[in-house]
Amino acid sequence: MKLGHFICLFLLLVGVQTASGRKIKLVDRKATKETRALYKNLLQLQQHAVMFGHHDFPSYGIGWRGDKDRSDVKDITGDHPAVYSLDMHRINDRKIEHIKEVYRRGGVSMLVWHQDNPLTEGPGQSYPKGTAWDNTPCVDQILQEGSELNRKYCERLDQVAEALHKMKDDDGKPIPVIFRPLHEHTQSWNWWGSSATTEEQFRAFWRFIVCYLRDKKDCHNVLYAISPQMDAEYEDARSRLLFRWPGDEWVDFIGMDCYHGRNAQAFKKNVIALSLLAKEKGKPVGVTETGLENNHTADYWTKDCLPALKGQWCSMVVAWRNEKPSHAFGPYPSDVSADDFRLFHADPYTLFQKDLPPMYK
Repeated sequence: MKLGHFICLFLLLVGVQTASGRKIKLVDRKATKETRALYKNLLQLQQHAVMFGHHDFPSYGIGWRGDKDRSDVKDITGDHPAVYSLDMHRINDRKIEHIKEVYRRGGVSMLVWHQDNPLTEGPGQSYPKGTAWDNTPCVDQILQEGSELNRKYCERLDQVAEALHKMKDDDGKPIPVIFRPLHEHTQSWNWWGSSATTEEQFRAFWRFIVCYLRDKKDCHNVLYAISPQMDAEYEDARSRLLFRWPGDEWVDFIGMDCYHGRNAQAFKKNVIALSLLAKEKGKPVGVTETGLENNHTADYWTKDCLPALKGQWCSMVVAWRNEKPSHAFGPYPSDVSADDFRLFHADPYTLFQKDLPPMYK
């Protein structure tokens, strides 16, 4: 563990008062003890350090696939990312096993969901027809209790609940996860987003998903995260972060997906806005997606990324996946930024898997 992280561990153990002084309240009042501990530790940790995460890191990387103890980050640094991001779309036992392994090593798992359009999905269709990127409106039909699409969508949520119930540790206890069911809802590409729903429909849909999983299916190992997309500089970044806000009692974690390209100033300003919102709402926050698609500079991690995070309240920064060299958002050994990433990893402010304090106690 890095020297600076002993201080972080001490602060987590003794407890740190939230900026608002408010009592910690989760969306789920029946959340498991471990889920409550994760929430509390995210809230406290973000005041002193930032976890690095990577999407799909245990499943594959540049030039390899299927080695559960390998990651591109580990190939560079000797340590795995602290946060495992994965897709709930077509969740399978292999992904769930990765969640279990990450939990055994003390890491944190976060779920995004590129769910197909339930109205237009079907065999023999070409992208984007029927996918998450098919923004044909359908939420109004889902919200009509007893309708065909309502019943169909409840069956989809049954499958999500089944997967969440399978996420158990070696003692049979549920593994806490952060879930982003309707990410990037500021955008027009998705069927739950800005072009396909009204403000009231989105809020009702968010609450419908939460209530179904929490109350009907008894999934009590979930922290619910909202994550608007924040790529540019905005006149009112706070309002964009709160776009179609479902209500304080319906959100545990505030994220943002920030694909800012070379505009480091946009990233910095949006992280500052996110940090201010963390203090205002008394909630954990993080950069839930970011990175440059095979376009890093040699000093990207220490010059563009780290300075924007230091001193702000932000629990995590998560790079999108490394599928192939032309579609890689995080570092990998032959990437031009690999040496710089080693410096990023060595900085006392960044947390990787081996640096983490007990996150579930």
